[in-house]
Amino acid sequence: MKTFGDWLASPWRRSLLAALAGALPVFAFPAPSLWWFAYVALVPWILLTRSAPTGRRAVHDGWFGGLGFMLAVHSWLVPSLSVFIVVIAGLLGVLWAPWGWLVRRFLGGVPSPRRGAAALLVLPSGWLMVELVRSWQGLGGPWGLLGSTQWQVEPALRLASVGGVWLLSFLVVAVNVAVAVLVSVREVRVPAVAGLVATAAATSAAWVWSPRPDVDGSVRIAVVQPGVIAGDDSGVRRFDREEQLTRQLAGRHVDLIAWGESSVGFDLAKRPDLARRIAALSKETGADILVNVDAERSDKPGIYKSSILVGPKGLTGDRYDKMRLVPFGEYIPFRSLLGWATSVGKAAGVDRRHGTEQVVMSVGHGLRVGPLICFETAFPDMSRHLAQDGADVLLAQSSTSSFQSSWAPEQHATLAALRAAETGRPVVHATLTGVSAVYGPSGERIGSWVGTGASTTRVYDVPLAHGITPYVRYGDWPVQGSLLILALVCAGEGMRAFRLRRTAPRPLVPPARTVHESPARPGR
Repeated sequence: MKTFGDWLASPWRRSLLAALAGALPVFAFPAPSLWWFAYVALVPWILLTRSAPTGRRAVHDGWFGGLGFMLAVHSWLVPSLSVFIVVIAGLLGVLWAPWGWLVRRFLGGVPSPRRGAAALLVLPSGWLMVELVRSWQGLGGPWGLLGSTQWQVEPALRLASVGGVWLLSFLVVAVNVAVAVLVSVREVRVPAVAGLVATAAATSAAWVWSPRPDVDGSVRIAVVQPGVIAGDDSGVRRFDREEQLTRQLAGRHVDLIAWGESSVGFDLAKRPDLARRIAALSKETGADILVNVDAERSDKPGIYKSSILVGPKGLTGDRYDKMRLVPFGEYIPFRSLLGWATSVGKAAGVDRRHGTEQVVMSVGHGLRVGPLICFETAFPDMSRHLAQDGADVLLAQSSTSSFQSSWAPEQHATLAALRAAETGRPVVHATLTGVSAVYGPSGERIGSWVGTGASTTRVYDVPLAHGITPYVRYGDWPVQGSLLILALVCAGEGMRAFRLRRTAPRPLVPPARTVHESPARPGR
């Protein structure tokens, strides 16, 4: 009778199981939003990898688990990238290969209490390095960081104000490691319990001691969401709908009106008639309007996505050009090699150009706004820099029009909660087609979401806060600590390998002479 171990002996079966185990954390992300599941979702993957018969097999378990994770978290990209998403997931899955080796190295067999305790630091550090590397914009950016599953948990948001989403990811993985040890390695249960207690203590300390944002005022911001408008003349009809909705805000005493990403499909310098219509809306409503232009520039070559502020007298001169573009969605990396992606999906036919610096805009009433465009809300460093530069409100303009029936709009909207908690600044997430949302300076939700089926306006009373969170002050210190831990691991492995070489037994017989040492031809 075959056992489960015999079934796993097949490399292909084991690889399939690793991919399925790696995909499990997707249920902790929106839309399911089973935040509690994140603390055990990695356990099957860890248990499988620690049982690998060899280090090489553990590397494969890490790789295929990473492939499954990337496919699941980015499944909403399938309509746009088709089978190319499998290629991308396979390439990025390689980043988890070293993590698989670390799992077996520290938890394989019957680990000692010392090795088990070290795993509680080393394995989360290894996971954080994977998240750090794949957070590079050219590799797709930090979408699907494990810590972002905790966007609705108040204690977790307090932790984010201390160490950002990186600290949340570290602690979530540490809990998974501890649970895996508790259910599989009796000899190391004491360090595992100690790790869980330490995690609870760190969360409690952050709850008690981390500074809370000092709310000292409020501002009324309106979001204009026109909804899905398709067709060849969608740009014109969308503008008309946004104009109609914005006009309804007259007399609502708003301080700022936000339109979504690509809300204007024409360069306003080339279309002064549109600029005048927006300026008339600003005068009628008594508020500046932040629009987003997706068009070829008249003053420089190329297509840009730009946040542009329009007041009652016209363009104010404040402009932010999107810096971090979506790979394949807004440009194709190495187009000469990967341009074929346009033939199998909805990859960008023309590359957008990127901006060079972030901008904080003054919109009247003493309010300073830091714009972000689309998936720039996934980058903790961008919102952190805007807070350092004096932004009172972070305002994200997004679209997600192509992914209305997927989990992407909910995932995108919740990223703003983490950015708010990290910086101690409210975040307004304004979209074309939903989900639009607003979060206060502690990451708490303000008002209700504007869902994907709505074409409407919504006015929010947004609380303002000042002061500096520990994360804004000290930056990505969990990442730096993880780098130090892994450097110590590498040094320890190097010393271990050196000692093994020195203590290896010498051969008992002399080495055989080679043909070049033949007595018949000395010296050859």
